[in-house]
Amino acid sequence: MGLTNQSTGIGIIDRMIEIKSTSPEDFIIALAGNPNTGKSTVFNSLTGLKQHTGNWPGKTVTNAQGRYSYRERNYTLVDLPGTYSILANSVEEQIARDFICFGNPQVTIVVMDATCLERNLNLALQILEITDRVVLCVNLMDEARRKNISINLNKLSEILGVPVVGTSARNGEGLDNLKNAVEKVALGKIKPNPNSIAYNDKVQGGIEELTPYINSKIGDRIDNSWLALRLIDRDNSLLESISNFLKLDLMQNRVISEKLLDIWERLSRDGYTEETLRDNIVTSLIKESEIISKSVVTNIKNQKNLDYKIDNILTSKTFGFPIMIALLGIIFWITIVGANYPSEMLAKGFFWIEEQLLVLFSYLKTPPWIHEILVLGMYRTLAWVVSVMLPPMAIFFPIFTLLEDLGYLPRIAFNLDYYFKKACTHGKQALTMCMGFGCNAAGVIACRIIDSPRERLIGIITNNFVPCNGRFPILIAMAGMFIAGFAGIFGAFAATLSILVAIVLGIFITLIISRILSKTILKGLPSTFTLELPPYRKPQIGRIIIRSIFDRTLFVLGRAVVVAAPAGAVIWIMGNINLGGISLLVHCARFFDPFARLIGLDGYIFMAFILGLPANEIVIPILIMSYMSKGSMLELSSLNEMKELFINNGWTWMTAVCTMIFTLNHWPCATTLLTIRKETQSWKWTWISFIVPTITGIIICFIVAQTARILGIV
Repeated sequence: MGLTNQSTGIGIIDRMIEIKSTSPEDFIIALAGNPNTGKSTVFNSLTGLKQHTGNWPGKTVTNAQGRYSYRERNYTLVDLPGTYSILANSVEEQIARDFICFGNPQVTIVVMDATCLERNLNLALQILEITDRVVLCVNLMDEARRKNISINLNKLSEILGVPVVGTSARNGEGLDNLKNAVEKVALGKIKPNPNSIAYNDKVQGGIEELTPYINSKIGDRIDNSWLALRLIDRDNSLLESISNFLKLDLMQNRVISEKLLDIWERLSRDGYTEETLRDNIVTSLIKESEIISKSVVTNIKNQKNLDYKIDNILTSKTFGFPIMIALLGIIFWITIVGANYPSEMLAKGFFWIEEQLLVLFSYLKTPPWIHEILVLGMYRTLAWVVSVMLPPMAIFFPIFTLLEDLGYLPRIAFNLDYYFKKACTHGKQALTMCMGFGCNAAGVIACRIIDSPRERLIGIITNNFVPCNGRFPILIAMAGMFIAGFAGIFGAFAATLSILVAIVLGIFITLIISRILSKTILKGLPSTFTLELPPYRKPQIGRIIIRSIFDRTLFVLGRAVVVAAPAGAVIWIMGNINLGGISLLVHCARFFDPFARLIGLDGYIFMAFILGLPANEIVIPILIMSYMSKGSMLELSSLNEMKELFINNGWTWMTAVCTMIFTLNHWPCATTLLTIRKETQSWKWTWISFIVPTITGIIICFIVAQTARILGIV
C-alpha cells in the first residue's frame, strides 16, 4: 500500500512544500489527526523549539514543520491540518490527503483522542486505506483514565494491523514509545498489515472490477483499491491531484473511463445517486469505527463526569448566554484596565525617544519640515499605534488562547451556532467573531477554520462589525464623557452598559448582514459541520503566552507598523500644508461637513476616521489636533478637557452616540484590509469588505440622527 518509490516521493514533497530538514537522509513523518486531539501538543513535545511555520503553496492553510532526533537519526515532522476526514470536502482535507498520498512520508502518525476513540477512528481508517506505514498515537490517556475509560491498545493494534501507542503528550507519557514505533516502521523492522474496510457488495464489486485496470496504469504508486473507491465516488479533486503530482490523466484512459461509466450505470440502476453513494461509503466507515471501538473500549463507570455537568450549565438556554456575556465583559474589563498602565509606560518611553530625536535633528540642523514629518508625523503615529495596540493585544490574546486551551471557545460556538445557522452562515463564524474583539485582522485570519469558501467570505466581510481593541478607546471615551454624565452616581455603570450594548449591537448587525450577504452576492445554504465539544483541559500557561504573543500579537502588530508610518506622513502633510491660509485637513473637513452632519457627525469627525485608516487608535488624537488647529497629533490629559473641547465644537449627546455607532460600523483599518487582501487574494472582496460596513454605518447613523431631530430631542 502507498508509494514505494522513495525518490519519487521526496521529489513530490519538494514540489508540495519546502522541507526544512538537516539532511536528505532525514525521515519525513506526517502528523495527522482530528482537531482537539492534542495533535499540536504531540508536535510541540516531539520537536520542542526546532520548528518552522509557513503556508502550504497557494493556500492560506498553515504548514508547521519540526525536527527531532532519536537514536542518532533525524526526523522531520510535518504537522498536517487537523481534519475529521480526508474525503477532500475542504482545502485542509485535500492538503492532508495529498501529502499522505503523494508526498510519500516514511511514516504517518495518526493522533487520536482516547476519550472519544470511535469518532477518531473514522479518519484513521481512511488513512489506512491510503498507506500502511502508519503508527496510531492514542493521546490523552490521562484524561481517559480520569473519565474511567479503559482502552485495550494491544487488541486495537491487532484489529487494525498497525502499531498503536498510548500517550499523554502534555505530560511526556509514552513519547519514547511513540518514537520507537515510528523508527521501527520507518526502517521496515515492523511491517504493518492493515485490514480492509468491508463496503457493501455493490460498492465492493465495483472496486474489485476497477482495480486491475488502475494497477495497469498506476502500478503501486497509489493503493489501487482505495483509488478505485475514490473514482467510483467521483472524487474530482483527487483526479486533479493525480494530474498535478503524477502527471497522469486517468479519465483519458478509455478502458478506465468506460469501466467507470459501466459501474456508475449499474449503481444508478440499483438506486444509488452521488449523495447516497457517498453516504453509504461514509456509513461503512462509521460502522467499522463503532465495531472496533466497542471491542477495545471499556467504560468502567457509566456515569456523567464533571465535563458534562459543567456543559449542562455553560451551554444551557438559561445560563449559557448570561455567562458568555458576563465572561466577555470581564475579559474586556481586564484588557482595558490592564492595558492602561503599560500603554502609559510605552507612551512615555516612546515620547522620550521623540524628544531625543528632535534634539538630534536640531543638532544636525536639518530643515524643520524634514524632522517634523519624520518625527512628529511618521514616528509619532508609529509610537501611538504601538503603545495603544500592543498592551491590549498582549492581554486579550493570551486570555483568548487560554479559553481556547481550556475548551470554552467551542461552547461559545455551540451557543451561537443556532443563530448563525439562521443567518445562513457557518457556526464557526462565532469563533472568528470572538477573535475579532481582540483584533479584526486576527479575526479575518481565523476565518481559515471555515471550510466553505462562501461562508469564509461572509465571515471575513462581517468580522469588522465587532469592535477590536483599537476601537474600544473611542467607545470608552464617548461613553465616559457623554453617557456617564447623564447617569449621575450611576455614571460608571451606565457607561459600561452602553459599551456592552454596542457589543451586542455589533453581534446583531453581524447576523443581519451575514443573512443579507447569503441571500444576495453570496447565496447558499449553511454547510453542516461537526461541532465538537472537547474535554476541559488544564491550560499550559507557558505555551499559551508564547503562542499568543508570537503567532497573534506580534504578527498583527507587524502589519500595523507597516501601514502606520507612511500614514503618519500623510497626516502631518494634511495638517501642515496650507491653501489660502487654511490647512488641507480643514479644507477636507469643510468639504465633508454637510454630508457628515446628515449622519450626526461633523466634517472633522469624518476626516478623523478617514485619516485613522491605518489604525483606529489614532482617530481621537487626530480629532483633537483638528479642533485645536495644530499640525501634529495631540492627546489631552483628561476626559473632562476633551469633553469641554468637543462641546465647544458643537457636540451633543447625539454626536457622541453617532460617533459610537460609526466607530462600530465603518471601514476596516488598513491592517485588516491588507489581511483581507492576503487571505482572499482578491481586491474585489477587499473592496466589498470596505464598502459593506461603511454603508451599514452611514445608514444606521442617518436613521438615528434624523429620528432624534424629528423628535426634537437634540
